[in-house]
Amino acid sequence: MLNTAIFSRVRTAAGRFARADQGNIAVLFAIAAVPIISFVGAAIDYTRANSARSSMQAALDSTALMVAKDLSDGTIKASDINTKAQDYFKALYTYPDAREVTVKAEYTANTGKGSTIKIIGSGNVPTEFMKVAGFPQIGFDTSSTSLWGNVRMRVALALDVTGSMDQDGKMTAMKPAAKALIDQIGALAKNTGDVYISVVPFAKDVNVGASNYEQSWINWSEWEAANGKCSGKNSGNYPTKSSCESAGRTWTAKNHDTWNGCVTDRDQDYDTKNTTPTSDPATKFYAEQYDACPAQLLPLTTDFASAKSKVDALTPNGGTNQPIGIAWGWQSLSQGVPLNAPAEDPNYEYKRVLIVMSDGLNTQDRWPSYGNGQVQYNGAIDARQRIQCDNAKANGVIIYTMHVNTRGDPTSSVLQYCASGLDKFSTVTSSSQIATAFSAIGTSLSKLRVAK
Repeated sequence: MLNTAIFSRVRTAAGRFARADQGNIAVLFAIAAVPIISFVGAAIDYTRANSARSSMQAALDSTALMVAKDLSDGTIKASDINTKAQDYFKALYTYPDAREVTVKAEYTANTGKGSTIKIIGSGNVPTEFMKVAGFPQIGFDTSSTSLWGNVRMRVALALDVTGSMDQDGKMTAMKPAAKALIDQIGALAKNTGDVYISVVPFAKDVNVGASNYEQSWINWSEWEAANGKCSGKNSGNYPTKSSCESAGRTWTAKNHDTWNGCVTDRDQDYDTKNTTPTSDPATKFYAEQYDACPAQLLPLTTDFASAKSKVDALTPNGGTNQPIGIAWGWQSLSQGVPLNAPAEDPNYEYKRVLIVMSDGLNTQDRWPSYGNGQVQYNGAIDARQRIQCDNAKANGVIIYTMHVNTRGDPTSSVLQYCASGLDKFSTVTSSSQIATAFSAIGTSLSKLRVAK
């Protein structure tokens, strides 16, 4: 009887268990938890390995650049490369989870198209979760290559010399800072032609040199309409061609050799491009007798002493038209008229760089409806500048911009936009910071000189 009763109870309990569904979710979750935890664990292990690899890539990039610079400067010999690479890398790579890290350097001497340093690194990260599945570690490897000797640089300095640069010691601070930058860039040249520099002072206009008055790329129509003499008595009452001819008189334009060398914006849309001038008047540059004409620009040169002398000669005057400075900085980097940049050797890679420094917001250009010299209307000048910068960057020009903002103005959004990346825009709030900002640009350019 006892056995029968026990058997009956067991059978009844088993029936209840079979019919019960309250614990199904828990059972299913327990079963599913195993692969879920495995996948999460694997993701964690792979994330650690990827972080180790990313940190190694950054360290290798810096190591390759520094070793390449040491070699190009002559501070180390080819036989020192591996030792120097190891020293740099050990100082830079501090990822705590990496194990069995190895680094080696491969050097290829200059064969006519530059020298190459390749730094190769590898290592592994012990796993926490995947070791259960038989994977005790995850290996990783990466490399970085620096190339130098085949990279040449052409750098245009477009410098704001408007009247406001006379305030807060900005012009005084800018001159030694710009000259130090010229020295810094010039030092990258190992042979004549490795580095060229142009200097383009700008205000509302740019001065291309009064001696160019016979050049075919100048459009004289507006200059002749504003510079001349009306016939008859009281000719001073009719100071322009239109007012003179409206009075039924004859207008005689001055000789072109009386021009002071200043030019203003080209017709739209050529104002946003570096199109070579042709016989089409719209492609030519408009002469203007601007009374605040800045110092004459200096085309690309390897005479860095003359570039520094040009900076020393700058004086502040006039309104702000950043697009005219950008236009002529870009022109100085371009072959053909008007500035005829030297031909490029096909055996070299060329970096074309435009550095734009301005202390204010755009206020004036060729079109009076865009600004009056004190205020820009409806962002019209900035709109043209954005198109212009897009075109220059599409043409391969690397643009650095600097906003010298000592009066608490809004940060220049158009200068930020024009820069070829956030790392290539800087804003300084005191004159004492100008030198540091220029030096940072020079350091960045030194990396461009050796990096591939």
